[in-house]
Amino acid sequence: MSQRDHKEVKGQVWMPVLFSLVLIVGMVLGFNLRDSLRNKISIAERNDRLGDIIQLIKERYVDTVNTNRMYEDAVAGILEPLDPHTVYIPATDLQDVNEELEGGFSGIGVEFSIIKDTVEVTAVTTRGPAAKAGMESGDQLIKVDDSVVAGVGITSGRITKLLRGKRGTSAKVVLRKVANGQIKIAAVVRDIVPISSLDAFVMVNDSTGYIKVNKFSANTYTEFADALQKLKDEGAKHLILDLRDNPGGYLDAATAMADDFLKGEKTVVSTRGRNTATSEFKSTDGGLMEEGKLVVLVNESAASASEVVAGAIQDWDRGVIIGRRTYGKGLVQEQYDISNGAALRLTTARYYTPSGRSIQRSFAGGRDEYADDLENRLKEGELTGKEARPNDTTKFYTANHRIVYGGGGIQPDVYVPYDTSRLSDPMYDIAFSDEMRIAIREFYVHHRNQMQFTSVRDYIRFFKSEKDVVTQYLSLLSGSKQSTARRQIAQPMRQKYVELQVKAQLARYLFRDNGYYSVRLDDDNVVAKALQVLSGSQYDKYLTTTNAVNSNTAMAGQKAAKFANGKTGKR
Repeated sequence: MSQRDHKEVKGQVWMPVLFSLVLIVGMVLGFNLRDSLRNKISIAERNDRLGDIIQLIKERYVDTVNTNRMYEDAVAGILEPLDPHTVYIPATDLQDVNEELEGGFSGIGVEFSIIKDTVEVTAVTTRGPAAKAGMESGDQLIKVDDSVVAGVGITSGRITKLLRGKRGTSAKVVLRKVANGQIKIAAVVRDIVPISSLDAFVMVNDSTGYIKVNKFSANTYTEFADALQKLKDEGAKHLILDLRDNPGGYLDAATAMADDFLKGEKTVVSTRGRNTATSEFKSTDGGLMEEGKLVVLVNESAASASEVVAGAIQDWDRGVIIGRRTYGKGLVQEQYDISNGAALRLTTARYYTPSGRSIQRSFAGGRDEYADDLENRLKEGELTGKEARPNDTTKFYTANHRIVYGGGGIQPDVYVPYDTSRLSDPMYDIAFSDEMRIAIREFYVHHRNQMQFTSVRDYIRFFKSEKDVVTQYLSLLSGSKQSTARRQIAQPMRQKYVELQVKAQLARYLFRDNGYYSVRLDDDNVVAKALQVLSGSQYDKYLTTTNAVNSNTAMAGQKAAKFANGKTGKR
């Protein structure tokens, strides 16, 4: 599995690129698929006009043509007038796409970085194939089967293909051990390796837990429930649920998660389409966290199933939504197999939050304009200080009669702009340079036996050697490069940023992504705002209004009006 360090945003220069990637990922992952991929519906092969034309070209055209490419281009043209989330998935991409949502793949179970043309293992899946073969964080790969992977300009894509393979097959890996530098040959039998939906779960103080969910896959709810129970066992009475940058996934995973926070039988979401029956998903009694304060973190890249959860929590006044306006995807897709091994994900319905609002933003301007929306938000200042105006001024009402709006995403109860003050291109280049990675690895190699922390929380509290790593990093530089780095790091705020990133990257060796993301919370302005809201009297104020209807009976009456006959609940 490839490295994930470069998820960090590299200043405003990279924001448009990030948003373009988010749209692409959203198209692939951000679907409220109503059925598991194991229950797909097939489209029978048929001799239609498109097939006839392509076959005629293949047989009679003057030059050789790529008919597969022609078919895909033709399909793209057919889909162009439809919504941006109806997509054709070529057969060559379908397995990777499905694995993300199914929550696993066949491989050896490692994460890696490429440093100075050397593949280094940064994390090993607990009880996975690599762990059983004796591989450890910090090991360096020299050869995989017959392919040399060190000093040959290896890429992440290439090493991933070498390590993955059919379940039960063996990969012969030649590696340099982190413990003693000796060369070892390990025979690793590939098996199903889970793709975690959780980046982190940790106690941020004595009474508050934090969970970051990166997608809604087949395994998400089980992982979430296990993490939440562990945090409760550690004393968590309140929770920060981080859905930032989560593009969505399975609708049933989202409704199950929302159910854990909602008391009694409450509508979580409803779906309606021209040719599909209206469906309504309700919560049940006995959720894992029906009491206690709840904050949900969102941003412009939180989409689809993430918006289902945030919308239900907001409409029922169960928690405070903090961050920035969400992506605005309120469409439901179903997947259909095509005879050539490809698939079509077709939008079949819209979903509506409990108050009756649709949060899908307009795609009337076409796919290009739709794709540019996030970049436009940046240009207009919405992400950096100017709170969004409602795209649709139609008023909807929460359980406590607070006014909310649809048409363009979930607007948070507490707006927090993107924090650009701590990031710059030079600081990013320092924190994630090859020299810094080497310094971090060397520190880990020489101190791994002394870093026996029992938990991420203990590591965050007691590890204080970041400055030693930075000193080692500077020693690897020479001349003007070292002088420039020293000047950059000399500024207190920048020094804090670099040391925090060092501590986070080192935590990945010890606790995988849970360690990495948990450490970064210390410098997260949105998390800081969440803790402020949870600790004071503001929390209850955000969930009430002076004319609030604090009556379950009143809300029940509203629900009947909104959903009984498929109405939108507009007021």
